Amino acid sequence: MTSGTAGSAAPAAAQRERWGGRTIFIVAAISSAIGLGNIWRFPGVAYDNGGGAFLIPYLAAFLTAGIPVLFLDYAIGHRYRAAPPLAFRRLNKKLEPLGWWQVLVCYVIITYYAVVVAWAGAYVFFSGNLAWGDDAAGFFTADFLRAGDPGFTLSFSPGVLLALLVVWVVATVVLALGLRRGLEVANRVTLPALVVLFLIIVIYSLTLDGAVDGLNAFFTPDWAALAQPGVWIAAYGHIFFSFSVAFGIMLTYSSYLKRKSDLAGSGLVVAFANCSFEILAGIGVFATLGFLAFTAGSTVGELEGLSGVLLAFVTFPTLLAEMPGGNVIGVLFFLSLVFAGFTSLLSLMQVVTGAIQDKTGLKPAPAGILVGLAAGIPSILLYATTNGLNALDVVDAFINNVGVVASAVLMLVLVCLVGRKAPELSAHLSAVSSFTVGRLWRLFVTWITPAVLLVILARGAWDYAVNGYDEYPAWFLGVAGWGMLALIAVLAFALSYQRYRRPGADDFTPDDARELAAELASERAAQNGPTRPADEEGDRR
Repeated sequence: MTSGTAGSAAPAAAQRERWGGRTIFIVAAISSAIGLGNIWRFPGVAYDNGGGAFLIPYLAAFLTAGIPVLFLDYAIGHRYRAAPPLAFRRLNKKLEPLGWWQVLVCYVIITYYAVVVAWAGAYVFFSGNLAWGDDAAGFFTADFLRAGDPGFTLSFSPGVLLALLVVWVVATVVLALGLRRGLEVANRVTLPALVVLFLIIVIYSLTLDGAVDGLNAFFTPDWAALAQPGVWIAAYGHIFFSFSVAFGIMLTYSSYLKRKSDLAGSGLVVAFANCSFEILAGIGVFATLGFLAFTAGSTVGELEGLSGVLLAFVTFPTLLAEMPGGNVIGVLFFLSLVFAGFTSLLSLMQVVTGAIQDKTGLKPAPAGILVGLAAGIPSILLYATTNGLNALDVVDAFINNVGVVASAVLMLVLVCLVGRKAPELSAHLSAVSSFTVGRLWRLFVTWITPAVLLVILARGAWDYAVNGYDEYPAWFLGVAGWGMLALIAVLAFALSYQRYRRPGADDFTPDDARELAAELASERAAQNGPTRPADEEGDRR
């Protein structure tokens, strides 16, 4: 290890928290990746894009986009030991605005993601007596949300307001407790609980009448769909969002790892766990949709609301009203949504908190409280009102389909193509990982993946610019959609001109990959000496 690494990095590193170990990092990363989209988005996307045949482009996207970009996030975060703005600044000072773009994207997502968690929390209680009766759609939009026309108002929905306040208080407390006492504890509890709850739901759903028909609808391949470019774009788009990559989460999480952590091995565990849960969610959702079609005397193809908010808060409650023991399954289902959404919310908040700590030198508690207030207040003012559903729909569409994809394209192009940092990052990954990350990875992150994502970005942005979005008025899209993205861009540059107050923030030299690899090789040789079995490897420091 060079003296520059040891001396210049120490003051900055001393103020940063660390995960308790590689295992809890993997648990936290899986918890972040497994969010609401895994449960309510993947089954619908697969069904609409070829059913069982969709698994082919899904696998292709997994290997050529999901894994490469996940590794890139890990490499940048771990090598430069900071949240996105400072990490990109350490990589190249001109790239700090890209880091703030990612942080601000996370901030915007936080404001509306919290309200969906709040909805799910309220529905845990509604499920006890199936409060929506025989009109789930009317109960959700009229009784619970009190949804009105697009616009901006301070007329609140009492049920949403109360639930959202609870979510923000709990999330802020967890964040203020820091990495070890807050996020680690929350993830250790919620991930096992989520898996157990959803396994119960899936097992029960498979016993229902019509379950086989639902599974056939989900898995029956439509091979002709593979010839449609839109199906492949849908697969890449979904994998990209599903992995929580390219907008700061995995980059930030990896920055809290110890120097000698198996990045690539951890990444594969996280990626395969995420995809496995998506398949599990698809089985559970479509088995229950098969039952709903059976009771209605129709087919799954004739049902409406097979993904997104409608699936969770209209279609599924309708199903629960017909299902034996529907109130119990409803409680389990919406608890699953709460756990999946809450851990993803925490990971998004940690990106913002980490960036503020890097910039200001604040400790976790004041930084967490600051983020909780700064995101919670606009969240309540925008999404707890009778216009909340409209605002959420537009902001979510623009931030995901334009903001997040733009972040990925810029990161890949500026870091790997223009900045030519792929060889350096590849060497860092290989130095600390259990296998070599080489030319094939560099080919994907430099050329193939950015090209695919550029197509997705151009297609999405052009469609919104020409055709608008849904049936919302142009002025509303201009404010909540394009205006929001323009404000993010302005703030990203403005924040980059603020000086860093954290001691040692700019006094940093990354590890030399060859020396780090030599250290690890030496440690392995010592651990695999005559007193230890040759295939036994101790925990890394």
